[in-house]
Amino acid sequence: MAKKHKCPTTTTADLVAEYFNQRDEQLMQALVTAGAFVALADGYVKDVERHELVSYVDGNDLVPTIAQREIIEAFDNRVREIEDRGSANVIVDAFRPLVGRSPSSFLLRVAERVAAADGYLHTSEVQSIEIVRLIVTNPPGNGSQSSGNRTASEATAEI
Repeated sequence: MAKKHKCPTTTTADLVAEYFNQRDEQLMQALVTAGAFVALADGYVKDVERHELVSYVDGNDLVPTIAQREIIEAFDNRVREIEDRGSANVIVDAFRPLVGRSPSSFLLRVAERVAAADGYLHTSEVQSIEIVRLIVTNPPGNGSQSSGNRTASEATAEI
């Protein structure tokens, strides 16, 4: 008896849509993590910082499949998660899919914009931006260290 093959119910368009949804979700999680980390650096999150994150992400159409409300909710959730669990693992895990790839530059830009949103750059915000920079530009295990430069692992150990 010959086997009958069922046609898959998933279309190419469905697969493409799912790919873009997953990509946008990863990028959004990394962006809100960078924003939340820097916003929390001075001890508390201001509404203007949240607004700047959403404005930057939306204005640059970075995650077109995700609504502004979802970005705000993700940001608020990430703030709570960093406050509750600490930030090192949360940050590294959120950044990991983008480290060394071109979207990682957006993480640094959003960190800078959130830090500057209230018109004052606190020392701890500047340090947090530097940690974001180290993480996104130094993939784990790259082994290249010049004297005086910290690795991402060393930077996250300070968090």
